[in-house]
Amino acid sequence: MDKKKMLGIPYFIWSALFIIVPLCMVFYYGLTDKSGAFTFENIASIALKGHAKSLWRALLLSFVSTLICLLLAYPLAMILNGMKVSQHSLIVLIFILPMWMNFLLRTLAWQTLLEKTGVINSLLGFFNLPKLHIINTPSAIVLGMVYNFLPFMVLPIYNSLEKIDRNIVNAARDLGANPQQVFMKITLPLTVPGIISGITMVFIPALTTFVISKLLGGSKILLIGNVVEEEFTQAGNWNLGSGLSMVLMIFILINMGISAVFDKEGDGSML
Repeated sequence: MDKKKMLGIPYFIWSALFIIVPLCMVFYYGLTDKSGAFTFENIASIALKGHAKSLWRALLLSFVSTLICLLLAYPLAMILNGMKVSQHSLIVLIFILPMWMNFLLRTLAWQTLLEKTGVINSLLGFFNLPKLHIINTPSAIVLGMVYNFLPFMVLPIYNSLEKIDRNIVNAARDLGANPQQVFMKITLPLTVPGIISGITMVFIPALTTFVISKLLGGSKILLIGNVVEEEFTQAGNWNLGSGLSMVLMIFILINMGISAVFDKEGDGSML
């Protein structure tokens, strides 16, 4: 056997144990009932009122969070690109640094900041200003999503901006194009792969998350991720939890398909 192929054996073993096998288990439980008989009831249960409401709410909050991340990330990426900084510079490192921290700790920090007797309200009270009542609301969940997933939107867009040939931009300016025309005709179309990649990397984890909504929503606002988590950990109904997970996989596959169409060469990757 080729030595290069032998080096890939540990990767294939890892993929089989931690990707393929778990997926097979999810499909098995999702397509069977507790007796092991084949059924589509677990998947069809997404149409139940409570499950459908949780899915719709998750889609809505994920869309809002992704849109906010895009609106914040694009100007920020353009500023970073205009400063001629590399991905290994201190400024970019500042945006990557929070990603090195534990996801749960980052979310708990926002819970401490936003709660009724938290840091923010304590400061507002000290200055005799109206207190914020944002904890345990959809707004708090969106805030947590934006904070945790914003770097995943910034870096792909920044990477796409960095790859744009400056000669093209300069040529357009020499031909009389104003800044708005340069952006609409050159910059924006060339950064579409980065935008699509960023949307995929923000929307998917936002759709499937349950930690953010559990901590910042106070378990009062259930997203579809919370429903799946409860079926596995509390109800012990792996079949229903797996069936609902398969429904989420459909949205994941759609996002991956869109990303593959618009980013065929991986130009919008974070690397």
